[in-house]
Amino acid sequence: MRRLLLFSLPAAAALFGIAGTTGAQHLDVPYVPTPYDVVEAMLDVTSVGPGDYVIDLGSGDGRIVIAAAQRGAFGHGIDLNPVRVKEAEENASNARVSDKVVFIEGDLFEADISNATVITMYLLSSVNLRLKPVLLEVLKPGTRIVSHSFSMGRWEADEHLVIDNRHVYYWVIPANARGRWDWSTNGKRFSMEVSQEYQKITVKLSAGGRSLTIENPRLNGDRISFTALDRNSGERYVFSGSVEGGRIDGKALVRGTNSRIVENWSATLAGR
Repeated sequence: MRRLLLFSLPAAAALFGIAGTTGAQHLDVPYVPTPYDVVEAMLDVTSVGPGDYVIDLGSGDGRIVIAAAQRGAFGHGIDLNPVRVKEAEENASNARVSDKVVFIEGDLFEADISNATVITMYLLSSVNLRLKPVLLEVLKPGTRIVSHSFSMGRWEADEHLVIDNRHVYYWVIPANARGRWDWSTNGKRFSMEVSQEYQKITVKLSAGGRSLTIENPRLNGDRISFTALDRNSGERYVFSGSVEGGRIDGKALVRGTNSRIVENWSATLAGR
């Protein structure tokens, strides 16, 4: 919704002719508004609605947070420029959503964003890369992130849209599922090893000392699912559950030659 330009402090001072700059929050930051059709696409891909709390990093004239509030969400925007903050507040008042949104003058790297269900951004690639470890550490699994124009390097987007030659990137914060997990299902002991890079997972599973064939492993927020085939017995297992800390809780569907079973699935991370 605006392009927030953050540089090393000496470079920023030289660029803007500011002597004695002590922090990024003192810069007069130019911005480029996001077109309204892109704003709507950003809110569509994140399914923003009632119950959501949206935080816009570098909120400019406030249009993203205001549009989110018009969909029933609450939220706030953060911007370095006090002129933009005042403008956003006036726009919120004109849109009659001042009771749902707040705009704050501040440095996005110092802001508390932990309560967001949705994060929106129009920054720079370099800023996104600096933000990436913060987002992954601070935000809860399942939090949705959308960025106008700029990606996040090796963290591939869950969805990539193009609207009138403008790019929109969407991610969901993944739970940490890596490690060895153990459980029993249908009278058998299972051991699973999960490797993970962001939301992409690789699953190795054994039951009774035999390796099973894995299909369609997925991690979406805190939800993990995969299918396992025991080629010796012909049994097929569908596991689906929620990862929280050192536990996975969900359902296991077991399909044998002449049977269909649904059981509760509770896996424990080794060492917990």
